[in-house]
Amino acid sequence: MGTNLLDAELVKRVQAGDSVAFDILVQKYQHKVVNLIGRFVSDKAECYDIAQDTFIKAYRAIGNFRGDSQFYTWLYRIASNTAKNYLASRARKSPSYVVDVEDAEHFEGESGLKEYATPENLLLTEEIRNTVFAAIEALPDDLRSAISLREIEGLSYEEIAEVMDCPIGTVRSRIFRARDVIDKELRPLLE
Repeated sequence: MGTNLLDAELVKRVQAGDSVAFDILVQKYQHKVVNLIGRFVSDKAECYDIAQDTFIKAYRAIGNFRGDSQFYTWLYRIASNTAKNYLASRARKSPSYVVDVEDAEHFEGESGLKEYATPENLLLTEEIRNTVFAAIEALPDDLRSAISLREIEGLSYEEIAEVMDCPIGTVRSRIFRARDVIDKELRPLLE
C-alpha cells in the first residue's frame, strides 16, 4: 500500500474515532514536523512544543479534512502556520535577538558575530525574513506549497511531485515561478 493510500486509510480511521490511527500518523510524521518547525524556530524545546500544538490542531481539525490534498501537505500547512503564529506572538511580546550575549561564546566564529551582529544588520536580516515570509504567504497555494516543500522541508523534486500529486515538470515550474516572485520582492532590500 502506498504512503498516500495508507495515510488516507489512517485518516478515515481517525475520523471514525480510532485514536490509535492518529498515534500512527504522529509517529510517522513527528520528526518531519519538528524539522520543519526547526527552520522557523531555533530553540529545540520550543520546536517540540510547537510540534505538539500542531498535532493537537490537526487532531481537532481532522474531521474537516476532505482529502483534497495529501495528508502530509495538510499537516505541513498546519505546522508552518503554527510556527509563524508562534514567531508573531513572540515578536509582539519582546524584541527578538538572534543570539543572546551569554550564548555568544558557545558559537564558532565569535569574531564574525561581533562584526556582523550590528543593529543595522540584524534589522536587515529581520526585514529580509519578513519579506520572504510575506512573499511566500502571498503566493497561490500551489506555488506556496511547492517552494515550501523544497526550501523549508528540503524535499527533492520527485518527493514534491509525489506529495503534490503532479508531474515533476509542474513542480519545477511552480518552484521557478515562486522563486521569481520572492526575488522581485527582495530586490529592493538587497540593492
